[in-house]
Amino acid sequence: MNGHANVESERHFDVIVVGAGISGINAGYRVQSELPGRSYAILEARDDLGGTWDLFKYPGIRSDSDLFTFGFAWNPWNSDHPIAEGADIKKYLRSTAHKFGIDSHIHYRHRLLGSDWSSADNTWSLSVDHDGKTKTYTARFVIFGTGYYDYKEPLKAQIPGLDNFQGQIIHPQFWPEDLDYKNKNVVIIGSGATAVTLLPNMAEDASRVTMLQRSPSYILSIPNTIRSRWLRYLMPTYLYERMQRIMWITSARFLFLFCQRFPSFARWVLRLSSRRQLPSHISLDPHFKPHYNPWDQRMCLCPDGDFYKGLQTGKADIKTDTIKSVTKKGIILNSGEQLDADIIITATGLKLQIAGGSSLAVDGEKIHLADKYLWHGVMLQDLPNASFVIGYTNASWTLGADATAHFIIRLLKDMEERKMVAAVPRLTAKDAAVLQDRKLLNLNSTYITSAEGRLPKAADRGPWQPRDNYFTDLQFAKKGNFEEGLEMVPGPKMA
Repeated sequence: MNGHANVESERHFDVIVVGAGISGINAGYRVQSELPGRSYAILEARDDLGGTWDLFKYPGIRSDSDLFTFGFAWNPWNSDHPIAEGADIKKYLRSTAHKFGIDSHIHYRHRLLGSDWSSADNTWSLSVDHDGKTKTYTARFVIFGTGYYDYKEPLKAQIPGLDNFQGQIIHPQFWPEDLDYKNKNVVIIGSGATAVTLLPNMAEDASRVTMLQRSPSYILSIPNTIRSRWLRYLMPTYLYERMQRIMWITSARFLFLFCQRFPSFARWVLRLSSRRQLPSHISLDPHFKPHYNPWDQRMCLCPDGDFYKGLQTGKADIKTDTIKSVTKKGIILNSGEQLDADIIITATGLKLQIAGGSSLAVDGEKIHLADKYLWHGVMLQDLPNASFVIGYTNASWTLGADATAHFIIRLLKDMEERKMVAAVPRLTAKDAAVLQDRKLLNLNSTYITSAEGRLPKAADRGPWQPRDNYFTDLQFAKKGNFEEGLEMVPGPKMA
């Protein structure tokens, strides 16, 4: 079995990380490098590492953030291409885990079923399925690095008459490796990053690819080659890589703040950029006129304008309309137009969930995530010694993951120095009376709003506010006061 170097019977660890994707690998590195005396294991449900980049196989899959910030700060991305394809990201994750020995701590095919905290023992008991057999692991602290969507079930699309279709219906989350779309008519339902990626890649071989959207998204072209790469030869490698990372962090933050502060001007600039790249047979309105302001939903990036180049080939098209019904051979729109299709791809979003869908309990009493607030975006109200790795919606996921990891390390060191055995976020009745709920994820995308009943809550004040600023969160993680709202439980006194 691929997994930890210890023998099978050793299932107690100081720290258990759930998930061997980018969040889990990052957390593993921080634990082993900054807490060298602590034991840790990474439980991974799949038979390989990578998380998202092991699951998704659709044509052209790539990052929607630059790899200088999506990659690890402690093992920087060293390519001159900021937007990378899935295979390259998977290779980077694999080589990183091997280089730092993190892969020897991964227990593959170990799916977490449930976690129960014992206040008597100050220990987590984790029920884990391994090839159909149930094991029990124990830990002092658990880090849930499982991402925020359901790997088994996508967001169900409400498409009238979809069952009538006699061609192939594909969801990008479960892409068939043998799918043949050469010389076929393909309709992609959706307007997010997945649809924007699929269109130019499938248009190379398909007869025709049509992206059918109910409402448009903002699509921003960025060059996929670093213009300042000549500096690599003039600067020390570590300094060049650090500079690139800082530049991409600050530029992404500036773009977000600019769009929020000057939405009308940002909208004009983005529409002007789209107009300049569109072929003459495709109009700007209504296809590139979103009903929301820039960054109210996540912006789609297309490297070197490949989405617009796909439209320019004449083999790809875009329709903005709603579906009246799906027939045996295609889709009838409410405008009356009919789209012939051999393949329909439902790129309609992901089903969100936390902790990989596993159950959580304290002393046998189940914890309902949606009833609890998230403390500083990293720990759940009333849940001891556990942290949830949740990245940003307006920046690279890894930045949020690393800020969380830094906080966990400081918390564990502090607990050890003060001889504390547990840390539990608590909400007083006084504070609960005045809190106003806020979205945990600050976007109004359908897949996010539909998941609010399954996600923890955030509030308008105190340590319960949602996170959205890497610099602020990193400052808190390293030096901030975490006494507010966090109960520390002392260990038993020695006789």
